[in-house]
Order: sequence, then C-alpha cells, then structure tokens
Amino acid sequence: MTTRLRVGVAGAGVFGGYHASKYAAHPDVRLTAVFDIDGARASALASRFSSHAFSDFDIFLAACDAIVIAAPASVHYALACRALEAGKHLFIEKPVTLDVDEADALISLAREKELILQVGHQERYVFAAAGLLARGKAPLKIDSIRCTTASGRCEDVSVALDLMVHDIDLVRQLTGADIASIAAEGSQHALSAELKLTNGTLASLRSSRRTETPERRMTLIYDDGIIEFDFVKREVTNSTPAVLEADFSNDAAPLSFTDPLGFGANVFISCISLGREPIVTGEDGREALRWALEVEEAARLGIIEERAIPERQRA
Repeated sequence: MTTRLRVGVAGAGVFGGYHASKYAAHPDVRLTAVFDIDGARASALASRFSSHAFSDFDIFLAACDAIVIAAPASVHYALACRALEAGKHLFIEKPVTLDVDEADALISLAREKELILQVGHQERYVFAAAGLLARGKAPLKIDSIRCTTASGRCEDVSVALDLMVHDIDLVRQLTGADIASIAAEGSQHALSAELKLTNGTLASLRSSRRTETPERRMTLIYDDGIIEFDFVKREVTNSTPAVLEADFSNDAAPLSFTDPLGFGANVFISCISLGREPIVTGEDGREALRWALEVEEAARLGIIEERAIPERQRA
C-alpha cells in the first residue's frame, strides 16, 4: 500500500475495543473513526487511539475506506448494507446477520460492488494453524462444549447465534457435510443439539452463557484415535497418527494461535490490498447462520426426537 488504509470501527463496546486495538497497531492502517449511537461511548474509545468519534453513521462512513462492524447483531444487516452501498470493504462480526435472506443480500451486494466481505469466525484460524482442518477425513463424532459466565453482552440473540455458531462453523469445515437431522432442546441462554450430518458424522453441541466456570473444548473422534482441543487453555491432545502443530507455549507460535483476532485483522487488510478472497467469506458466515437458525428453531419447538431438515431449506 502506498497510503495507509482508513479503517473505522462501528460499535464501541468491549469487542469493538478489541478490534480497535488491532487496527490501531497495524502499520498499514489509520484507525480514523469510531461509531456508536452513544456519543460518549464512541468518544471514550476513540480517545484511546487518537481517533475521531461519530454518532452519525453516514458521516462515519465518509471517514473510512473499510469498516469493522462490532455492534449488536440486531443491527448488523442495516449497518452492513449502508457500508457496502457506500463502497466500503467490510469485516462483520458473527453472526453475519439474523436472517439467511439478509446474508444473501450482503453477499450479492459485496460481489456487485467488488468489495471484501469477511466474517468474524476467529476460531477457524486457531484450528487451521493447529492442523486440525488438514486431516483429509471427517471425524466419526464431534463433541463440543462452549460455556461462559453471564456477561450481558450479545444477549440480543440466542446462545445458538452467539456461541454455538463458532462450533457450527468448525463442524462444517471439519466435515464438508450438511445437516441431515437435528435433535435440540434448551433456552435463550443454554442449548444442546445433536446433529446427524449427511456424511454420517454425529455432532453433539452444547452451549451456555450462564455457567460459573468458562469451558470451551471440542473432541474429535476418528477411526484411528481422538483429538481434543481446549480453547481456554489453548492445548491439544492427540492419539491419532496425525502430526499437529499445537504448541502455544512456543515463542515461534503463529499469530493465528496467539492472537486470532489480530490475525483476522491482518487477513482483512491483506485481502483489501491484494484483492483476494478472505479465509472466512460471507458465504461461510451465511451457512453457519443457517445451521444455527435450524438448531434454534428445533429447540424453540421443543423437539427432542430427530427432525429431518427438508431439502428445500438447504442452500
């Protein structure tokens, strides 16, 4: 880049602050703007990085070449549409939207405008760097637990769209399959689902944001052993013949291990500069959303027995 890219962050909450710190530290970026409907909160975050605060989204957009949407999921679609219409490259936190048709609209708009659309499924980078996506065969069974303490954040959406969607994205990458049937139960804040996939893999997913102790791990059961990843401790145990890159304590550990959010920011900037497709595309975000909504609907209906997903509902 001959000049530094002007990046703005929409949403001055906790996660917006995390994103702002990554772009403020990037050598090819100027963090030019922070947007929030709460002007005082926008000013507080902008002042940390000598940036400018805005409570008017259109004026905010005019100060940016690319933006990061870290606002509540309920406003993702409206903000993303306005950003893409204004010709801004877009990084949008998960879930990409709250509706599959809205996700499709964003994908089409980004393609029409020839803009980057990247979705914030950061756990993907960790799994890829560990070598967990490169086995060349799908697990027979996947067990996932993603539980956190109550924080008050992201509660405009269910736990399926807030937490479980991360594991859904990983299951999709590990298997390359679709949902054949679902059994699900739970509530807005705690949810369990059993998925049978079209390739025969069984996936058991449990998510909660009301636990006392955070727990985030995934166990992959293969015909030749077991791989277990602990997201909290950043540790991998492996009884398969596969050789994995998983030593987070190593000083030479890649950024995707030690700072997946920062790695994602680097990917976004690189994609804008080189005109290449992101690792986590709008289509990836759309499919993770679709699965999460199907799980959410099964749980809402109180379905304990398997429910086949009609073919017409699949992409």
